[in-house]
Amino acid sequence: MTNLSASPLTPADLDPAEFNPADLAALGEGHIAYVRPIRSDEVRRLFPQAPELMPGLDLFALLSASGEPIMLADSRDVVLANAVAQDLHAVSLH
Repeated sequence: MTNLSASPLTPADLDPAEFNPADLAALGEGHIAYVRPIRSDEVRRLFPQAPELMPGLDLFALLSASGEPIMLADSRDVVLANAVAQDLHAVSLH
């Protein structure tokens, strides 16, 4: 069982002025990734190296916590399996 800290968070601990965009982008990096449904028409924006795809396909992208593309597949299960293989906790983005 996880031991929880006896001291609760205070508003000062959560002061948004203390965070900058780079800090927020780094939260979860290397631990969390997200699965995002994507249309083939959008692929080149996230994956510039991807070959030309037939328009209108429903695909799934696995992205790092900071939004960096990791992989693209036509199956959500394949994307989730890749996240598990990389020891990433995958969350869905709708």
